[in-house]
Amino acid sequence: MIFTVNEEHFVGNIYQRFPVNVAKGKGCNLWDTDGKEYVDCMGGYGVALVGHCNDRVVNAIKKQAEQLITCHMSLHNNSRLEFLNKLFTIVPQNLNRVFFSNSGTESVEAAIKFSRKYTNKKGIIALNGAYHGKTFGALSVTYNEKYRKSFMPLLDGVTFISYSDIDKLDDIVNNQNNDIGTIIVEPIQGETGIIVPPDGFLKKLRTICDKYNLVLIFDEIQSGLGRTGKMWAGQHWGVEPDIMCLAKGIAGGVPMGLTLTRSEILDCIKVGEHSSTFAGNPLACAAGSATIDSLVGDNLVENSKKMGILFKEGLLGLKDTHKIIRDVRGFGMMLGIEMKFDIKDILFDGIKNGILLLYSGKNILRLLPPLVMDEDISKKSINLIDRVITSEEKRRNV
Repeated sequence: MIFTVNEEHFVGNIYQRFPVNVAKGKGCNLWDTDGKEYVDCMGGYGVALVGHCNDRVVNAIKKQAEQLITCHMSLHNNSRLEFLNKLFTIVPQNLNRVFFSNSGTESVEAAIKFSRKYTNKKGIIALNGAYHGKTFGALSVTYNEKYRKSFMPLLDGVTFISYSDIDKLDDIVNNQNNDIGTIIVEPIQGETGIIVPPDGFLKKLRTICDKYNLVLIFDEIQSGLGRTGKMWAGQHWGVEPDIMCLAKGIAGGVPMGLTLTRSEILDCIKVGEHSSTFAGNPLACAAGSATIDSLVGDNLVENSKKMGILFKEGLLGLKDTHKIIRDVRGFGMMLGIEMKFDIKDILFDGIKNGILLLYSGKNILRLLPPLVMDEDISKKSINLIDRVITSEEKRRNV
């Protein structure tokens, strides 16, 4: 017997759910089960980096699925080796070791564990951008006293500070009984509302880390792989980390997480001290190789920069004509529109008008479209956003 029920019958009330039943996707577009088309500026929260059903990725998955799907890291595999050879042509040169996992959270957890083992210091400083207590990279932790007791032990010893506290960082490090060994930051912060750091900020972090022999971790899970118009967001300021966390779009939609480190950091981990059953499986590695081929061979990083400029100019034009837009910010295909009001109705209006938009907090529209966006889709997106913001202003009599 086949039961006709909604997903809500089975899943927990954990995610913000939208009334769209997605059937297929291609490039920057999605179609629901009724055949309605949507421009996807949600991008699977950044996972659809090289576009939905990217031809290179699809063909690589098909080929690999017929040969071998799983192979534990205790065994060698040529699909994994091919991916590694390609990966280390695009990552910062000082990062020459990698740990495979399956998600951004696992990537960050591994980074913290490796750094603590390497430095023999438990204390961590996590930078929170302009909004205090919103997130801790991929861990997405709301940090306040109400929830603190329920956090996993991993967060013990974490000090959260905002960008505005950068001048106090020396004092903070010295006042922690010299237990601080790590600083972690998203070069451009996503969950907090597409927060771009002040000029010189990341370089100052690098200088402080060098001064006190701290490990600098960049969470590039959302901002990396061409998302901001450069391969790595840290390149906008010429700063390289000691550890870099990747996930989201690295394998074209197939789950994969990576923790890249300087060799001496990962080499301090002994056999059996950290592991992951599914990590580095051939299917994900084949998809990852194809994703890198697309990023490099199809000039998607340059396209992200070009289309990002065009898209942002269009959004700034909307800011000039709509009173409820407070700010437009970001680089490449990582953009945010800060509104003066709650954006819930805008999100649902977007669905009605054929555009999927992402949120960041209650009043910020976050845009993470695939890097394959072209000029026509960019203009269409601007027009649709204009339409739903106009509707919002009418609702609010602005």
